[in-house]
Amino acid sequence: MSLDGSILGNCASEQMEALERDFDDQEDIQIGGVITIVELQKVEGTDEHGNIQVSSTIRMRHNVGDPFRVLGLLDQVKHDILDN
Repeated sequence: MSLDGSILGNCASEQMEALERDFDDQEDIQIGGVITIVELQKVEGTDEHGNIQVSSTIRMRHNVGDPFRVLGLLDQVKHDILDN
């Protein structure tokens, strides 16, 4: 079975549309760092109570050269999420 990339593609497309809507009129702005985080889920079966057991694997890709900057960007996103 191959992975369905439509979820990732739709998310990236929605992000680009939002960026264009919010920043397209600004000529002095450009995309810098990009980070993608994807969770892969696998159903492992059920436990003795009939609850579905799912394992999770996280994959990340980025174009940021400095690993400390990557951590800073992720930390900022964490704060943005917690502030909403």
